[in-house]
Amino acid sequence: MIEHVNQLGPTAPVSGPAPTPAAPVVWALNTTVDTVGGHRVADADSVLDAEERDRAARFHTPDLAHRYAASHLALRILLGLHLDRPPHTVRLTREDCPCCGAPHGRPNIPGNPVHFSLSHSGDHAYIALATTPVGVDIEEHPTPQTLTDVVHLLHPAETQELTALPASERVTALARCWARKEACLKAAGTGLANGLAEPYVGVLTRPAAVPGYQLTDLPAPSRYRAALATATTP
Repeated sequence: MIEHVNQLGPTAPVSGPAPTPAAPVVWALNTTVDTVGGHRVADADSVLDAEERDRAARFHTPDLAHRYAASHLALRILLGLHLDRPPHTVRLTREDCPCCGAPHGRPNIPGNPVHFSLSHSGDHAYIALATTPVGVDIEEHPTPQTLTDVVHLLHPAETQELTALPASERVTALARCWARKEACLKAAGTGLANGLAEPYVGVLTRPAAVPGYQLTDLPAPSRYRAALATATTP
């Protein structure tokens, strides 16, 4: 487990150690704040690109738009800090999808000077920077109905592990499993295109070994679970 997650607050972040093959860098933020890393969220349009501004405008409520703008503003601030360039000049694109070849795979910076991943859930967002493909995910504890709906869509071993747990532990275990699985799928660039069964990541307190990836659980706020997956080869 990564013991330390950097907290991004209202003031400009201080550059720390760059990510290494053995040590990705993870940041967290509360997406309800008014100022992120020295930038007002209300003024995020001056930093975000046209696609990000368009997506923010499509949210149905101001609160959801604010959370989206805050998390993407934070991503650009951290990438700009790492690359030593203004946040608004960071060009974000998409790699080709490994499943269909269309350009909706992992988000990237042309040339991949740093690999990154962003996840937000509820009032929280996590951002990971790494030297190889990376996926980070944070999940709020699901409802009991969600547990009922998805338990049989998981890997058969995960379904068995979940149903063997006391009922009071299953919602937390599903959030743990979901965060691990999403982190791996983000690192692979496939998303949920092939369903929820693979890869097998486990629901218990220790993640399963996933070939080609280092999978770890991250510290997370109460009633959330988070995970990080980094490719073991570029």
